[in-house]
Amino acid sequence: MPRRLPNRLAVAGALALLAAAGADAADTGEKKPPYWASIAAGKALMRTGPGRNYPATWLYVRPDLPVKVLETYPNWRKVRDADGATGWMLQRLLSDTRTGLVTGAEPRPLHEGPDEHSPIVYRAEPGVVGRLSRCASGWCMLDVKGRRGYIRVEHLWGLDASGTLG
Repeated sequence: MPRRLPNRLAVAGALALLAAAGADAADTGEKKPPYWASIAAGKALMRTGPGRNYPATWLYVRPDLPVKVLETYPNWRKVRDADGATGWMLQRLLSDTRTGLVTGAEPRPLHEGPDEHSPIVYRAEPGVVGRLSRCASGWCMLDVKGRRGYIRVEHLWGLDASGTLG
């Protein structure tokens, strides 16, 4: 009677697949907190803890609002908003899209180029949210629904002190 080698081969193959899957799961590209994200949904609840059974403290109805992710817990992210409120949001309500919130008490100039002497193309009111790109040397390109210009990083909330998108 022949030996049943296929079972041993099947077990070895299954173990190899599991090991490969484990390596892939460990290298998911998940960012380590703290990092920046933005609200992806039209309505997003912030809760007191990482679960639907925790009470909601805030309802956000403003997509693209930047948040800082402070902690992760399987499908939940502990975030801080521009006003300093902290709480937990479902991961699927967040996006990796980098956005910035214009700060201050007066409109901020958006320049044609990353230079104080460059012509001003727009002025952004405090609280305006736009998508960020090309950040360097203290400036970022801010795109507010197709209206683009360079703004000083110190006039934005949604970036680390380095002023890079890193």
